[in-house]
Amino acid sequence: MTDKTAILTAAALALVLGVASSGLQAEPYHGDGHLLGTPEDLSWGPVGSMGDGAEIAIIEGNLSEEAPFTIRIRLEDGYEIRPHVHPAYERVTVLDGTLHFAHGESFDPDATQALPVGGYAIMSPGDPMFGYADGETVIQLHGTGPWGIEYLDPQDDPRN
Repeated sequence: MTDKTAILTAAALALVLGVASSGLQAEPYHGDGHLLGTPEDLSWGPVGSMGDGAEIAIIEGNLSEEAPFTIRIRLEDGYEIRPHVHPAYERVTVLDGTLHFAHGESFDPDATQALPVGGYAIMSPGDPMFGYADGETVIQLHGTGPWGIEYLDPQDDPRN
């Protein structure tokens, strides 16, 4: 990480995504020049709002602000993304593994579409979605904050 960019605090992540206070740091990018990096430059940490089996790396932005952000989510093999909604458009690209994904209010693995490396999905605000990872799967997500997740069934929310 460069000295020129500010560090996104773990507190902001905890507020929006429920990320545990694990020292996770990210370099927010605010349009000042170029931001270049490799996968080895990313700092991964837990995603409190997704529970065990999911990790997050913040590439740019502050998820609690009304501003663009880019994140990566790493899911272990078999990880289930329980039915949920987001407050804004979600744009996902699969970078590694296979994400099985669908629109709907009930978790149904047979209703999903396999999205291999290079696959993508765009979901509207408030539209319920679910899925699961086939093999270790890395997705890149970008949108505009403030960001959050609301599970349709509160029992699916690891923050409860």
